[in-house]
Amino acid sequence: MAAETDYSPQYTVLEGGYSKDNVSAVEDENSETLESLKQSKIGKPPRHLSVMRHCMSSARLVATSELDLDIGILGIKSPSDGKSEFLPVFRSGSCSEIGPKQYMEDEHICIDNLLEHLDATADFPAPGAFYGVFDGHGGTDAASFIRKNILKFIVEDSHFPTCVDKAIESAFVKADHAFADASSLDKSSGTTALTALIFGRIMLIANAGDCRAVLGKRGRAIELSKDHKPNCTSEKLRIEKLGGVVYDGYLNGQLSVARALGDWHMKGPKGSACPLSGEPELQETVLTDEDEFLIMGCDGLWDVMSSQCAVTIVRKELMLHNDPERCSRELVREALKRNTCDNLTVVVVCFSMDPPPRIEIPKSRVRRSISAEGLNFLKGVLDSNV
Repeated sequence: MAAETDYSPQYTVLEGGYSKDNVSAVEDENSETLESLKQSKIGKPPRHLSVMRHCMSSARLVATSELDLDIGILGIKSPSDGKSEFLPVFRSGSCSEIGPKQYMEDEHICIDNLLEHLDATADFPAPGAFYGVFDGHGGTDAASFIRKNILKFIVEDSHFPTCVDKAIESAFVKADHAFADASSLDKSSGTTALTALIFGRIMLIANAGDCRAVLGKRGRAIELSKDHKPNCTSEKLRIEKLGGVVYDGYLNGQLSVARALGDWHMKGPKGSACPLSGEPELQETVLTDEDEFLIMGCDGLWDVMSSQCAVTIVRKELMLHNDPERCSRELVREALKRNTCDNLTVVVVCFSMDPPPRIEIPKSRVRRSISAEGLNFLKGVLDSNV
């Protein structure tokens, strides 16, 4: 499914797949590092860059001290060096597939020109864009309702646009309550919700559930959301504090996420605190010219693919054809090849009209050193063989 605005030119389709062995930077062995450095000279992202995931969703690079190479500084400085003159241009593409499940319960939204979409006045910052991925469960009613109404609740909130973060937090709660009041809908259905609201260079990611937003920054994967799984330490503590339990990875033995909208059969009266929360966590990012694209995907993608692997695939594809929609299709195709067990929805948002630049890495200098103890040990071994 294409985004509402398509800026991308037409190119000849280049077929080709990926496998865990030749794409995923997380699973690569250190023995492949030299090969990765050679590939980088022809414009491929360095394969030894790795994002280590854990429950707090922090990201880091493998320290160069962990490798036996001195590779210098990874990444390149652009002329503006991320200064205020940078202004993103939004191009997006999306793809949804039912996967192996019987029903399709995902929804998504792509708006590349928010001001035009809202028929807004000059009071709104420009440029603006809005994107969302909604992974439904127990039916399609909740995901469909939230997709249709979440942006309206944001822009109609009294805090918008002077305090956008508060407007988003309020909108999630209001949309959840409005869904509970919709008599014609199945209130026991639920959905996770991941949104990206961008005004100028400011991007606000809001997440409730286990969809994930990943920023591609000169080949590195930067996670901008946390997966709200019941087993996550902070979520488990919150759940148990409010009287809930986590059994075999499920909230109260029923739900595989710790936050969701809908699911009113598991919630108390509106406004009361309950183990299943509809409140989002927000992450604000100031975009620079090193920020190349954003990937938003449901857990059907991330169950079988690391964040760094997805960024590597998208960057390579953009350097070939510069089409975000084809990138989203490639991610979906790769997840299906890896036997995902869920629906699949992926949104790719580019922040420039140009494809990502090649990444140049200084020529490697192999360091070889041996201690005095090592020399003595080696001498002893050699002497014993005489």
